[in-house]
Formats: sequence, structure tokens, C-alpha cells
Amino acid sequence: MSESSPSEKAPALPLEPDRAARQDLTRRRLLTGLVGLGGVAAAGGVGYVLAPPRLKARLGLGPEPFVPDAPEGQVRLETVTSQARGRDVQLFTAVPHGYGDGAGLPVAVVLHGASATAADFQPFGLARFLTAAIEGGAEPFVLAGADGGVLRWEPDPESDDDPQAMVVDEMPGWLSDRGFDAERRALWGWSMGGYGSLRVAELHPDWARVVAAFSPAIGSDDAVIKDVAALVGLPLAVWCGTEDSFIDPVRQFVAALPEPPEIASYGEGGHSRVYWNDQTLDAFGFLAKHLAA
Repeated sequence: MSESSPSEKAPALPLEPDRAARQDLTRRRLLTGLVGLGGVAAAGGVGYVLAPPRLKARLGLGPEPFVPDAPEGQVRLETVTSQARGRDVQLFTAVPHGYGDGAGLPVAVVLHGASATAADFQPFGLARFLTAAIEGGAEPFVLAGADGGVLRWEPDPESDDDPQAMVVDEMPGWLSDRGFDAERRALWGWSMGGYGSLRVAELHPDWARVVAAFSPAIGSDDAVIKDVAALVGLPLAVWCGTEDSFIDPVRQFVAALPEPPEIASYGEGGHSRVYWNDQTLDAFGFLAKHLAA
């Protein structure tokens, strides 16, 4: 009997015929243009090798994101009221398979990117990655994350919407109410959420025991680079693809750190779930090690 309690989510609507046709036409035009530029060979599939990852993704030529063949444990998607955001938000929690309701387990708080919400975490396979990491030898922990909007996990200066305060001030209570060990916390995020994880750690140095960031959406003049001194002593890991448009600011951030991060990994890949999923088991192992310490 499965421990999973999947959230209810409306199925994706199919593309309207005219929209699908336009998308296919755009793809053909891009391919034709690449042929003219020598980027795609007429035979042999050479163009697939030469095209950079983000172009492959745009053309629908890239691989499917890896998701491990592991069972989900208890997965919940609930609606909670965030005073910091002034609205109801969805709260995702996932316990590794075989650990019941996760009582007493530490928590990795997930900060999503700008194009995602907490409702996407289960379709992304995060609960399956969690079980796979524990089956591979990592100490057990829980995943939890809530909707943060598109504000880079920072306060909106034009309203009372403050997703950062939601994480720092409200998330521990939500975790404690569900029986998790709310005092042992990690931060993990990708893109905008990677930036947000680093920023929360800088502004609230004692909030998280460990931080992992995938392709953090950093600008070269961002305060997150200027305030790196606040990260002294914090276990930190950063991953970014070499084809990612944020690679240079990410390298700048890592170089500015007062001490080298435990992991600074730059591998082939773009700003995509294909790249992020390939790093997730390593990231979960890193988080688990420090949450258990």
C-alpha cells in the first residue's frame, strides 16, 4: 500500500491547435536557421551535438529530466495562511518512504524558482529523489516548501508581501505543527530560489544549518555578493551549469566568499531541470550530512 497522498492538481490543458501550429512553425524556423549557420547538419545528427543545452531545450531536442525510480513516502500539499504574504499559500511536505509521518526528522526547506510553485514539487519528482537519497545511505530528513511568488524571496517594497519573512518567521511553526524537528533546518533552492536561499542565510545567519543552491539567479551587482562575509562558518554548496546565463555572477559570488564552499560544482548544462535533477541526489546527500551532525 502506497504511503503517498498525491495532491489534487488539474491536468495540463492541451495546446490550442493554432498555438501548437505556431510553436511547431517556430521550431522549424529555428532549425532552418541553424542549418544555414552550420549549427545543424543535414545528416548524421551533428547539429544535436553542436547546439548548446538551452537551445536544445528551446527546440525540444534535449533529454528528459532524470527522476529516480524510488517510491514516495507521505506527500502532502496543504493550504495555509501566511500573514507575512497576506494570503493563503500552498505548503508542500514530503517524508521519505518508510518513515511514516516524519515525526522528529529535520527539514530541508525548498525555495522554488520564478516559474514554479509548491504544487510543482511532486511532479518534479522531489519526493522520489528524497527516498532515493535515503536508500543510498543519506540520513533521513523531510522536504518542505511554500509558495513564494516571483519576488526573489525578498520583501515587495510596494506592498506587504514578504516571502522571506514567511520562510524565516512562519515556516518553523508550520514544521513544528506537523511534528518535524523545526530546529534542524536546511535551505535548498534553484534559480530565484537559489538566490533566495543564499540571501536568507546572509540576513539570518543562524536560521539554517546548511545551504545548497542550484544556479542561483545572481546579478553581478547584487547585495548577495557584497554580503558574503555573513556566510562564514556555514556549510555551503553551489552548483551551476557552464551553459547557464548566470555562470559568471555565480563564479563571482563563489570567488568573493570569505572561505571556499564545501562544494562548488560547474558542469555541462544550462538553466534547466535536466541539469538540476542531475545534481539533486548529491545535494540531498550534502544536506543530510549536515542536518544529522
